[in-house]
Amino acid sequence: MPTRQPRRCALELEAQPSRAGQVRRIVSAQLRYWNLDPVVDTAILGVTELLTNVHRHAEPDKNCTVTLSLDSGLLTVSVADHDPRPALVGLRTDTLDTGGRGLAMIAALCDSWGCRPTEDGTGKAVWFTLLGPVSAVLVDAAVPADPPARDVLPVPAITLDDLAPPVAVSFA
Repeated sequence: MPTRQPRRCALELEAQPSRAGQVRRIVSAQLRYWNLDPVVDTAILGVTELLTNVHRHAEPDKNCTVTLSLDSGLLTVSVADHDPRPALVGLRTDTLDTGGRGLAMIAALCDSWGCRPTEDGTGKAVWFTLLGPVSAVLVDAAVPADPPARDVLPVPAITLDDLAPPVAVSFA
């Protein structure tokens, strides 16, 4: 049975806060195109954290490449910059600190993550993986011309008047 070819999408940009919304929309659209709707929110959160790290820490510039790769249902998101210093998890964050938890959050939400030197050795790429839904793993199978008949029961139309009133909820 043939399998899908790995898919890849790359976006080069300068990691500036003004670009974050645009990058989130592009990543969201690409993942939805690949039928990865269940992982969109986590992927967007992760890529936003990685872009924030580039903006806050990368030297000598803020140029980076966001790459999305899908292979056999495994989504890999990486952000490569020109700073060769490795990304480190903030181990000493005070409870009142407003930063330093991004990579720990990625580690908690994603299936795996890491940091590796770029291929040309001039920078690093921080990456994380997410296991996509089963539909992303399936191969493109031929759909039968006439799907098998099924017994279909009519579904009654439901209006707002048919629904029970909301239950009162209180919090102590």
